[in-house]
Amino acid sequence: MNELTLTSVATIESCYRDRFAVPRQPLLVEQAWSFIRLHPKVQPELSLQGLEGYSHVWVIFGFHLNQGSRFHAKVHPPRLEGESIGLFATRTPHRPNPLGLSLVKIKKVTKEGLEVLGGDFADGTPVYDLKPYLPEVESISEATGGWSAKVEKPRWKVEYGSPEIKQQIINWGRSFPEINILSLITQTLEQDPRPLVYRDSSKNYKDTHAFRLFNGDIHFRESSGVFVICDLRLDEDK
Repeated sequence: MNELTLTSVATIESCYRDRFAVPRQPLLVEQAWSFIRLHPKVQPELSLQGLEGYSHVWVIFGFHLNQGSRFHAKVHPPRLEGESIGLFATRTPHRPNPLGLSLVKIKKVTKEGLEVLGGDFADGTPVYDLKPYLPEVESISEATGGWSAKVEKPRWKVEYGSPEIKQQIINWGRSFPEINILSLITQTLEQDPRPLVYRDSSKNYKDTHAFRLFNGDIHFRESSGVFVICDLRLDEDK
């Protein structure tokens, strides 16, 4: 059996500081901001030349937070709500080799790396390769989507618990001019970031959850089928 040793070429700085709330697929959250900072050894000022002409890039990365998980030939994708299906018919992070493949939108190419939108990365994700998206060969109009194309994709309604909380978040968002903070939060919650176990109301789990963006925790609760944003807690408040 041939073995391949991979060495990372970059590390991702993401608005999502941990796993919770990271989008389950790329481009679902258009405002999801990341910076792919290339290591000096790959000479980013040279190796990125020419990429500025492309709108999107493929990112081959490692699921660095899942390396201790056991291999299972069948998995339970959240969208199947408990049903199982073959590992290789999904994009689960729990794989024999913990590698991910995501298509993201290029916002800016710099001498240090790439600023991108639409990523499904946690902060600190290692990157093993970058490849430009080629629409002339990779856009297949007759492609079929298998089981994932048949599953309903509900979007949750998102509201703010008070005008004061919304204004607090707007003020905080001015520290991150590269993205629209309200859209980022709304798009993230629309996808329902909660693990399956927390979606069962009969289990009496906590009804308030939080996910981390940049240096703050967004607290939200479910109320009659709506996610209500109820608090913002920043690092300096702790």
